[in-house]
Amino acid sequence: MTSSCLSFNHCSSHSYSHSLSFSHSTRRLAHSPLGIHQAQAQARAPSSPCGGGGRHLHHKENRNWASSSRILRLCASTQSSSSSLDSSVPVPVDAELQQQRQRDSLLALEDENGEPIYATVIEPFRIKTVEPLYTYTRKQRKEFLRDADYNLFKLSSENVTLDFLTDSGTGAMSANQWGAMMIGDESYAGSPSFVRFEQAVKHLFPFKHVLPTHQGRAAEKVLFSALGGKGRVVPNNTHFDTTRAHVEASGAEALDLIVTFESTSQKHPFKGNMDVDALRSLLEGPRGKDVPCVMLTVTNNSAGGQPVSLENMKLVSELAHAHGKPLIMDACRFAENAFFIQRREPGQRDRSIEDIVRDMASLCDGMTMSAKKDGLANIGGWLAINDDKLAASCREQLILTEGYTTYGGLAGRDLDAIAVGLQEVVQEPYLEYRIRTIDYFGKALIARGIPCVEPLGGHAIYLDASRMLPSMPREQLPGHSVACALYVEGGIRACEIGTLMFGGAAKNELVRMAIPRRMYTQSHVDYAIEVCERVAALARRGSLPGYKIVEQPPSLRHFSAKLRPFTL
Repeated sequence: MTSSCLSFNHCSSHSYSHSLSFSHSTRRLAHSPLGIHQAQAQARAPSSPCGGGGRHLHHKENRNWASSSRILRLCASTQSSSSSLDSSVPVPVDAELQQQRQRDSLLALEDENGEPIYATVIEPFRIKTVEPLYTYTRKQRKEFLRDADYNLFKLSSENVTLDFLTDSGTGAMSANQWGAMMIGDESYAGSPSFVRFEQAVKHLFPFKHVLPTHQGRAAEKVLFSALGGKGRVVPNNTHFDTTRAHVEASGAEALDLIVTFESTSQKHPFKGNMDVDALRSLLEGPRGKDVPCVMLTVTNNSAGGQPVSLENMKLVSELAHAHGKPLIMDACRFAENAFFIQRREPGQRDRSIEDIVRDMASLCDGMTMSAKKDGLANIGGWLAINDDKLAASCREQLILTEGYTTYGGLAGRDLDAIAVGLQEVVQEPYLEYRIRTIDYFGKALIARGIPCVEPLGGHAIYLDASRMLPSMPREQLPGHSVACALYVEGGIRACEIGTLMFGGAAKNELVRMAIPRRMYTQSHVDYAIEVCERVAALARRGSLPGYKIVEQPPSLRHFSAKLRPFTL
């Protein structure tokens, strides 16, 4: 008998138990109304194969959306459920009565306000406009990849079925965002669109100076033109690719100080945290004088989209300020990080996402931001800082490279789209759907023996290619090998985060499948699960080739390098 469990574990303020498990086989069972009834009835039964009956979890008042943490545990036996409710098989009268009682028991699944509880959390939106997806044969995809020099960034998007390369600027904007774009003011200076943008930013991040940029990496360029320089060192929990590149382009050293764990599968609620002891050693040591600022990336993208706790941010802030160093937050996925703080960190469960975001900002002296992530926009970003002298220096660089300070390389309509996106991204129904999508995807892969970074993060699934291809040396780019296989076998474009991207600085060999916001449905995820399963089987068989770089630029080589596969 195959048993599956769909668990929605509430994280209490006393322990970490945020393992929102979405069993693939249970979800299939749930497609049948009777199947989900049987599953929910079993969840209430003491003999549940997952170890106990369900219970209700109380939330803030006036929440009328389906919430994952309303149900503690939903268990089902796929074989017994499908057979016990088969209408073609005669059953004794007492068994029919028992089945009816189980169905009727669903009426008791209500919260404290009398609202019915359902297992499924639906997407909190409707689809108004669609665009086609393109599918090709395996032979065609091999040819496309060869013509792109085996670099997934060089593929035409029309030759990709599911594009998980990045979640940056690739999501769907809302009707309200599109409507706001119609009132965008395109004045060169003093646009009211900038006023609305600045107000939306300062509502969440009350920094003194807000400088718009065309995207996040432009904010990094402006910042490190002022703070970088030869001989300096910039500590971060983990620099992502463009942050590292801008630090190093200025002549400074980008230093990663993330808390280390034994393996990518080791569980910890905040694996994105900075190593405070390592930071203290740096600041108190001979190189402390060379540190112009301390950075924190939330969530920690290079480490598997892992969140940073509020407690860790407070410790880092106190230490940086004690040594006279400003703390700059790379806030690309600030809302997802705040959601994890709310659900995982003791004492935070009853706080709003907005309040947690403001707490995060209050610990920092500035921020860089790509609005293409948690700004829910297709373009844009900003640099926000408190220091007047630093702001003046950055403003000069902004005008030189991006444009005037009230547009920063953006159209007025883009500023208005970001302003609305900042209101939408902190809404809990959206964040609940966002995080549960990733969790559903990841738990299905883990159940199939496919190694992922755990616990699952907020915006992407990170496959551990070094565990999928344990005999492939890092010099043969195992992450890139798996990423290419995902495309060849199923038309999925993913992103290697390992030796190809970071060279010798790479700590892991990962493949990131970043899910664009409000873009794909559950059936797309189910298809991706099947493709991953096929690729994992090929990896176990030894059928995936390694790759070598035959041409590369001096920096950010993963964007434009030419590669070739080794012959198996």
